[in-house]
Amino acid sequence: MASDLQKRKGAIVFQAMDANDDGYLERSDFEALTERWAAIRGDGGEARLRELMMGWWETLLAASDHDRDERVALDELLSVLDNLGTMLDLVVATAESMFEAVDEDGDGEISAEEYGRMIRAWTGRETATDGAFAHLDLNGDGHISKGEFARHWVEFWAGDDEDAPGTYVFGEV
Repeated sequence: MASDLQKRKGAIVFQAMDANDDGYLERSDFEALTERWAAIRGDGGEARLRELMMGWWETLLAASDHDRDERVALDELLSVLDNLGTMLDLVVATAESMFEAVDEDGDGEISAEEYGRMIRAWTGRETATDGAFAHLDLNGDGHISKGEFARHWVEFWAGDDEDAPGTYVFGEV
């Protein structure tokens, strides 16, 4: 069973992705998130961003949609969190895709600005991200490497340590 921390983390992401606030994640929610993110980025990389985000949607749907109604309820998402420790290869693959989506300039690192745009896209509002970014930037070089991001992504989705840097992947919990 998902811990209280995992439930809180899952609920934060779920609420941010549920664009129409209907209590379900659907393809249209991921499309809306992608549109919001592309508008914030404004860099012309929309096609690849769309491919990455919709790939994440397909992975989430396949793992979570127990009743096969083409949408994911919060309880379905939380039930998957129970099993993520046994699906770390899938979690890491998703991390690698998300890293590519966040690394706008393709330099192999996520800057504080790129991270801030990701959080703004997820939340749909201006959000202070300096504190969360500081937790994620393990060596203090001003960037998050692909390895750091993958580690944090696994900590966020499969971890249960409130003090782990990965708890901050999607901002303050």
